[in-house]
Amino acid sequence: MAISTHQVKSFAFVVREGSISGAARRLGVSQSAVSQHIAKLETVMGAQVLIRGRDGVALTPVGQDLFQLADEYASLDQQIEERLRGHAALDRGHLTIIANAPQPALSLIARYANDYPNVSIDFTLFDWSSAMQRLQERRVDIAVITEPTPSSELYIRPITKSRYVCYVRHDDAFAQKSSVGLRAVADRTLILPEPGSLTQRVVSKTLADNGIVPRRQVTMTSFPVMKEAILERVGVGLFLSASSVSDSHLTEVAVPELAQVFTTCAVVPKHKLGLRVIKSFLGVVADLHV
Repeated sequence: MAISTHQVKSFAFVVREGSISGAARRLGVSQSAVSQHIAKLETVMGAQVLIRGRDGVALTPVGQDLFQLADEYASLDQQIEERLRGHAALDRGHLTIIANAPQPALSLIARYANDYPNVSIDFTLFDWSSAMQRLQERRVDIAVITEPTPSSELYIRPITKSRYVCYVRHDDAFAQKSSVGLRAVADRTLILPEPGSLTQRVVSKTLADNGIVPRRQVTMTSFPVMKEAILERVGVGLFLSASSVSDSHLTEVAVPELAQVFTTCAVVPKHKLGLRVIKSFLGVVADLHV
């Protein structure tokens, strides 16, 4: 029995989406059809390729060996389908986009959705470490991420540069200053993203280098949650500038000890660069000055 195109594509999409149901949705088929394709693939190979659990699916060693080729095959199959359809307008498609901060990702998505209304988009915020892991595991189309780890398998295009700043309420005493020292910030309740974030790593190192121990530190899941906490007077936060749309109730204040410049980039697995839906998004990246 030979392995079929449907079996390979089903396997690739189950891993990309993290579930049978997600793969079925992306492929436009039933969950039972995807399950049957996976079962037939495992029969032909004589080994299990996926382990199903309560949190989704995981690859077996055999599945890990197969996935990279299957993922590249699925992308190539999509490119062939695009060629066969010709060069008509991009009337359908799907993008899975992740980021480690709301901006500039959401500005890019808004522009792209306006230019290509028939392309569906899944967008999720992850901490920096999780975002890089999903890229390395080939489970995402595009990542908008700060200081991505270089790799020969990734295409990286710089978008914008920024520095870490202190976020405070507009009526906070710090909001009246042009800059505030890190020691003064650490004397307040300091709000930071969860471990695994670039911010947590950068700020923790800078505090240690300057011999500063925060009076009290509160860890939260993402910038949107941090922003709400600052507005609720929980404390002050440290995050990259322009990480969210401007808010009249929130002020960014420079911190001299955090002067390093960081680059946020659009990152794409190189084997997906030939896809029209990827090219169109990178075109928006090139056109949008953020």
